[in-house]
Order: sequence, then C-alpha cells, then structure tokens
Amino acid sequence: MVSHKEFETAGKAPGLQIWRIENMDLKPVPKNLYGNFYTGDAYLLLYTTTAPSYYIHMWMGNECSQDESGAAAIFATQLDDFLGGGPVQFREVQNNESLTFLGYFKSGIKYKQGGVASGFHHVLTNDVDVKRLLHIKGRRAIRATEVEMSWSSFNKGDCFIVDLGKEIYQWCGSDCNRFERLKASQLAIDIRDNERNGRAKLIMVEDGAEPDALTKVLGPKSSITPATPDNEEVETSNKKKAALYMISDASGSMKTSVVAQTSPFKQEMLSLDECYILDNGVDKNVFVWKGPNANTSERKAAMKAAEQFIKEKNYSSKTQIQVLPAGGETTLFKQFFSNWKDKDQTTGPTKAYTIGKIAHVEQIPFDASSLHNNKAMAAQHNMVDDGSGKVQIWRVEGGDRVPVDPSTYGQFFGGDCYLILYSYKQGSREQHIIYTWQGLKSTQDELAASAFLTVQLDDSMGGAPVQVRVTQGQEPPHLMSLFKGKPMIIHSGGTSRKDGQTKTGSMRLFHIRQSSSRATRAVEVEPSASNLNTNDVFVLKSPDCVFVWKGAGASEEEMVAAKYVVSVLGRQSTDVVEGKEPAGFWSALGGKKEYQTSPTLQKMVKPPRLFGCSNKTGRLVVEEVPGDFTQSDLATDDVMLLDTWDQIFLWIGKEANEVEKRESPKIAKDYVDSDPSGRHGLPITTIKQGAEPPTFTGWFQAWDPNINSSKNHEKKLLWFPQKY
Repeated sequence: MVSHKEFETAGKAPGLQIWRIENMDLKPVPKNLYGNFYTGDAYLLLYTTTAPSYYIHMWMGNECSQDESGAAAIFATQLDDFLGGGPVQFREVQNNESLTFLGYFKSGIKYKQGGVASGFHHVLTNDVDVKRLLHIKGRRAIRATEVEMSWSSFNKGDCFIVDLGKEIYQWCGSDCNRFERLKASQLAIDIRDNERNGRAKLIMVEDGAEPDALTKVLGPKSSITPATPDNEEVETSNKKKAALYMISDASGSMKTSVVAQTSPFKQEMLSLDECYILDNGVDKNVFVWKGPNANTSERKAAMKAAEQFIKEKNYSSKTQIQVLPAGGETTLFKQFFSNWKDKDQTTGPTKAYTIGKIAHVEQIPFDASSLHNNKAMAAQHNMVDDGSGKVQIWRVEGGDRVPVDPSTYGQFFGGDCYLILYSYKQGSREQHIIYTWQGLKSTQDELAASAFLTVQLDDSMGGAPVQVRVTQGQEPPHLMSLFKGKPMIIHSGGTSRKDGQTKTGSMRLFHIRQSSSRATRAVEVEPSASNLNTNDVFVLKSPDCVFVWKGAGASEEEMVAAKYVVSVLGRQSTDVVEGKEPAGFWSALGGKKEYQTSPTLQKMVKPPRLFGCSNKTGRLVVEEVPGDFTQSDLATDDVMLLDTWDQIFLWIGKEANEVEKRESPKIAKDYVDSDPSGRHGLPITTIKQGAEPPTFTGWFQAWDPNINSSKNHEKKLLWFPQKY
C-alpha cells in the first residue's frame, strides 16, 4: 500500500484537512486560509467525523492542468486505500461543488485567480498589501469570485467586497436584499478574522454613497449594471430521474450493463459482489457504489469508470461524481431507492434511521418536567409542552365547525375532519396551535372546508397560532398528549355526527402504541393476524367477547391504554399473552398468520435538512442549505422547509412574497409524496417568522428570538470587536 508522508496525520482527529497539488506533490494549506481556492489548481480535502467516518474530495479549478487533476485523483485513491476503502469520495468542479463540500465553509468559498504555476502560494501572513474585488453570489451557499477591479464588474443586485488589505469595504447594490447582505457580511468577517488575523477594518458602503477611498482605487463611478437573476438550481424531487448500471471487468476491460432504466430502484438490485453506477446525469450527478466483496481492481477503478461513463454519455464535464462504499451511502443516493434500509434500521413507515457512523443524532430521553427549558428535547420529541393546556375541538360539518362533546375528546373518526385549538403558556405569553385533523375517509368538501375554517380561526386570533395539518395515522406526539392521560382513539371509518353514525363492523381490531413522549394512540386496523406486532398491545372486539393481546415487547402504559379502549367499547375483556393465545382468539382474526416479531431496535433518526423555497429566479425553486444549518440560514424573504424526517415544517419569512407563500405548501406535499421511502401523509406544520414554537426552534442551536428584529443586523455583524 502506497503511503504519502502527509497521510500520517490524515483522519487522526475530527475536522477538515486540505492539501494543494504542487509540483505533483501534496502541500498542506494553512488552516486560516481554508475556503480559498486558486482557479488554476487542484486540491485534495479530507473531512473526518467523530465516529470516525471519512469524506474525500478532489477539487479542480476551471484552469487547472490535466496533470494536476490526474495527480489529485491518484492521491485520492491512495488516501482512500490508506483509510481502508471506507471513505465516501467526491469529485468537485469549480462553481458546481456538492452541498457536502459547501457545507464545510459556512462563510463561503473564495475563488482566487492564478495558481501554483503562476507563483501564487498559500502563505501564513498578516499581509495587508492586497488589492482585489470579490463578487458575492448565492443565497444558501456563498461563492466569492475574484473579478476585475473596475466599476464595470459591479451590478445593482449583488454585494461586492473591495479588499484593500487594511480596509475591507462591503458594497451593497441598491437592489440586493437583506439576506444577501448578511451572507456577504459573514464572508467579509471571515476575511478579516482569518486572512488578516483581525488586522483590518470593515466598512459597509451603500450604492450611491461611496467614500473617496473607493473612487481613488476604482476611479470615477460609472453607471452600474442592473441586477442579474440568480442562477436556477435543480429542484429537489429526483423521482424517475436515474438509471442503474453494473460495472464489471470480467471481459478484461471495464464494461457497464443496464440493471434498471428508471428509478426508484430496489436495494436488492445491489449485489455485494459488484460495483454499480447510478446515473442521475439529468441533475449533473453520477454515483458509484462499491460492493464490499467486489474485486480490488473494480473498487480501485471506480472513479475512473465514472469519468469514462460521463464521457460516453456526453455529459457536462462539471458533472459531480460520488464514490460510495457499502454502509456509507449518502442521502442523495438513497433517495433513489423505494425500500432502502440501513444496518440496524428500525422498521415501520415513520421510524427514522441513519448510519450511526455517518451522522448519528444523539437521542434525548423524554422528561416532561424539563420540556420548557430543554429546547433540543422539545424539538426531537415534537413537544412544545406536556399537553396540560386548554383544548377545544370542533368537527367540520356542513361547511362550518360544530363543537365536539368534551366527554368524547380524544376520539376521532376517519369519516370526519376536526379542528383542535390548543392554548398554553410559554413564559408570560399565551401561545396557540391549531391542529387540522383530516380523516382518510372524509369527503373532498370536508377537506376543503377544514382548510378554510383553519384560516378563518387563525385570522380571528390575529394570525398568531401555529398551524399543523395532520393526516389520519400520522399524528404527532404532542397532539396525542392532549387528552389528559387518555389514549387518542382513531376509528377507521364512520363519523361522530349525530344521526350520522355509520354501522361499525362486527369484528374490530385496535393497535395501541406508546410514542417516544409516552403518549399513546389506539388506531383501528383491519382485523387480521398479520397486523399484530410483538412490540405493542391490541384490542380485538368480536360479537361475543373482547380480547386484550399483549405482545412480548409491549409496555404497561400500553396495557392501561388498552383497558380505556375496552371501556369506550363498553365490554368486559379477556387478557391474552403472546404465545399463549386461545383458539378463539385466532379464529376471531380469521386464522393465525405471520406478523412482525422482531423487537424494535434502538430508535435512530436522520439528520434534519433545511431547504429554501424562492422565486427570485422568476420561477419557484427549492434549494438545500448545505452543511449544519443555523438560524441565520432562515431567509426572511423566503419560505423555508425543515425536514426532521417524521415531520415537515414550513417557515414563512416576513418578507416572503405571495407566490412563495401560496406555492410552498404544494412543494412541501410534493416533497413528501415523491420520497421513495414512503413518508406519504406526514404532518406539515406552517410557522410564521416571530411565532416559532420550541418544536421548531429546538432544531437550531442557541435560537435567538430577536435575531431578525433589527434591520441593521448585518451592520452589527460588521462591527463586532476586532481581534488584535
């Protein structure tokens, strides 16, 4: 195995390591210059997680030579080999970097003209003898490109940084928005604090109010070009946008053969003995999956095979390549499979999972007493409080809302829609949530009326409530906790209207499960033995008797909930333990059948993802925020979509336009419905800026409710104390 001396420290500690290719060798880039890339060079990056797991990136500038890009590929292969073949590998091309890559540089990346061949070196210095103009572009991921130091380079829609060494001027075009100013400020601060070690002064300049120091450098100001539209980004839904090929060298040379022409694929299509190419060229993505038992030559030639594939397909040279070992699959790759399951994944449609090595999210045990001061727990368990506030429920009837008898609170019928208003105290303020519960057998008129009545109720309360749309069977834990210790009971059909009760079946089966927040739900399911689950409790009602069946992994709380369900059904019950069922139990269910018997494994969750919905380009597009997102990534002039796997949040910025507000709920629904992993019907919670509940804010570290209250926030950023 070839081992370069630079590999001695590779992957030894979590974090990022960057090398530049210089004279066909690896030279480390100083940490304070991370994020600076010469357009004439090639770079090798290694990101190590705490697990540890590894991500290797080759970055090629637009003007780098074939020799340099070839050397980067060789070193990437050697580093992959050195780390045991486990890293995920990416090929990055200037201006088309992956979200994973961009996520490493929260202050943005800066493209510098020239390269090692031109004598430009990454040097540790407090050098203030600098004169350059940077064009700042991008909303989720910032790219700063060095352009000609001239007024002709400016436009009214963007921000620019005039870097004069001792002074750094941030120039804001008259048509740029507040969010772009904030992002440009982050980058200006990064230059000051990292490249200058704090030895520079930041000055904000408005279009039309340029100081003499700028006109001295740039000359008399000429007319500025009007704003140019942002680049359009690829939409998030990738369903049916890919093909799957197998790579083989059995014939003596690398060949590809078609496995499936269109996605979604089945995970079983991937043999552990082979390597595969997943072709998503329409979105400029090509993936190579390496089976753990594939032969060495196929595994080592993975990147070359992908590059050859791109040439044969006449795809753009900017097409991204990801090389993935088994067990290290990225979210972008897994989304093309309808049944993807990771090792140790729990089962069930709303069970979340991840690869522990890649991105494990620490699970926080539920403790109702600490809900109010532990925002991370509130977010992870979807609980704004312990459910002890005030509850009011209406049923949608004849286009209006009719109060539900409080003695039946907690019972919901699949033929109805309901509005549940929950009011609670958060500090000294009263907060409100409107849950709109929609039964699977309710009519189109009732569904439409429920949406209209929700808006009407929201308007009557001044637009302050948080709105949560809930589809039957996808109830969030907090809604389940509102019924004073009683389980939430969901009848599969019928209606609770007076004189409208439909006749229930003679045989009924209720599935009772406790959530992570200890609230219980009893859902009526088809009375078949195949619906049993060893982890839960079931109530079976026949014309003659009622059985309470306790699975081996069921909890006592679920048994208590089952007894309440029995009381609602108005019968005496017989307890049945799994494995000791009487013959009458199985005959009532239509005979014994195979059911889920594997104990639920430790619950794992996928890391949350944040997207922006914007029509700044002239049409509504969805763009993911790269890396670990922060509160400052919430663009006040956009609608943001937060995906926490078992819930979707839509955050409405105060400056979002009407098109974004109107179209984003449809995008959220399409986003969920097009997910091959089968998350249809997830709750979609709509939240307005300034009225965020802890179930949302807890996903953001150190949430500041006042961060967007000042129009001068970007100026505050610039005038932080300087580090001398």
